[in-house]
Amino acid sequence: MKREFKPGFRFSAFDALILAGGAAASALAWQENPQLGCVIAFVLGHFFLFCNVFRISRGLELIWAAVFVALTIGTQRWGWPGWFWEIAATLAMTSVVIALEMRKASYHGIGWVYLNPRLSDWWQANELAATIAQNGHADGSKRES
Repeated sequence: MKREFKPGFRFSAFDALILAGGAAASALAWQENPQLGCVIAFVLGHFFLFCNVFRISRGLELIWAAVFVALTIGTQRWGWPGWFWEIAATLAMTSVVIALEMRKASYHGIGWVYLNPRLSDWWQANELAATIAQNGHADGSKRES
């Protein structure tokens, strides 16, 4: 199955549902524990940035999430590094993740036209390689074994 070439900012009904649900969860959590409400909102904002605006790759998302979870556990359990330093470190990590993603030949987030003008060439080569790997040749038809 051929994937559609749709780079740039994206927003779907599912994204709106996730954002609305997350915002409601953040507001409810805030009433019981303001720090938890902030954490939910912080993660929700990064979901939007990573999935819709900059379109970060899964590997970089998971690295960011692991750092965030480790810092959150440290702050919650042992009081280190503390909320201020956790947020500062996580925002620094966010900047690094976005910068790394924008340097890739596959970058397809916001501003891709200016930052990665050869994206369509990369996309076509990648799709051709995927077709060959799946079918054994470039025309998309299946070969009999």
